[in-house]
Amino acid sequence: MISALEWSIILLSLKVSLVAVTATMPAAYALAWLLARRRFPGHSLLDALVHLPLVVPPVVTGWILLILLGRTGPLGALLDRWLGITLVFHWTGAALAAAVMALPLMVRAMRLSIDAVDRRLVAAGRTLGATRWQAFRTISLPLTLPGILAGAVLGFTRSLGEFGATITFAANIPGQTRTLPLAIYTGLQVPGGEAAVTRLAIISILLSLGALMVSEWLIRRNTNGRAHVV
Repeated sequence: MISALEWSIILLSLKVSLVAVTATMPAAYALAWLLARRRFPGHSLLDALVHLPLVVPPVVTGWILLILLGRTGPLGALLDRWLGITLVFHWTGAALAAAVMALPLMVRAMRLSIDAVDRRLVAAGRTLGATRWQAFRTISLPLTLPGILAGAVLGFTRSLGEFGATITFAANIPGQTRTLPLAIYTGLQVPGGEAAVTRLAIISILLSLGALMVSEWLIRRNTNGRAHVV
């Protein structure tokens, strides 16, 4: 039986993941479009920076966030002084850490979808009198939508399982930043916590498995749709 405390952990994890993905979507799509459609000095560097959280230890990512956005950090001090926003040791900090870790996966999925759009279709729309925005809204965006959705699901899954950056930047505070991975870790340190750990682990697996299955379905649908267009 899932306790009220465990339900609060699950709901907090879902909130953190949803906020992380929702807030990251515009930036992820913009970066994906920029990397897919434009060539400019520093393109390779930007590409590497976007994907850096995938290859460095998550603790390093959390440490960098702590340096920049901690209360004494250059950005964190400004946010605290001028806007009264504190990210460290708060659920919004957990969402930010999850967003940073999810960004590379979201950009990658969206970029593959953008790369697959035949530019001749966009050029034909422009020839028929569509503005750049109209061509994007009626041609590019619908064709890339499955990739956008797949990226969102992958980002949600990654956010749901985020541990290292979160515990480094936002800490492990009950009711504030203790998401599913952190709760499982905490339960492993407590004698007699095996039952709670088992329940939370099963819930984590089911949520992640469901999200991955949805993502795979969206990717297959996107691939089949491109095949029909071609």
